[in-house]
Order: sequence, then structure tokens, then C-alpha cells
Amino acid sequence: MKITVALAAFAVLGCGAAFAADQPTTTTATPSGASATPVKPMSLKACNKQADAKSLTGAQRSTFVKNCRGAPKAPQN
Repeated sequence: MKITVALAAFAVLGCGAAFAADQPTTTTATPSGASATPVKPMSLKACNKQADAKSLTGAQRSTFVKNCRGAPKAPQN
């Protein structure tokens, strides 16, 4: 009985390792050292905090926040 349990456990562990080894590795070429992850636009909270720091109100504030969220920042190297 102990041998059967041991063989079953070994089979489960062996199959798990086989599935883990079959995962495909994908590589994407990035032109001239560009970042592989896309740059996300700033969050609304961060843009509002910047607008508060600049004491913007009304139309100026909404234009600033719209431009802040719409234009993703370049990654810093």
C-alpha cells in the first residue's frame, strides 16, 4: 500500500514538472533598446495632485488634467 501511494505521489509530481517544462518562452525583439513594456498614462489622482500643486482651477485645470492623462511619459533610463 505504501508503494502505491509513493508511486502515485511521484506520478503527480512528475507530471507537474513536465507541464512546467512545456511552457513556451516568448521573446519579443525591441528596436534599438526600447522598453518592452508599454508606458501607461499617468493616473487621474497623480494629475489632480499636480494640478493642485499648480493651483489650477476651472478650464485651465481640466485642460491640464486632460493633457496630463493623454500624453504618456517617456521611460526614464
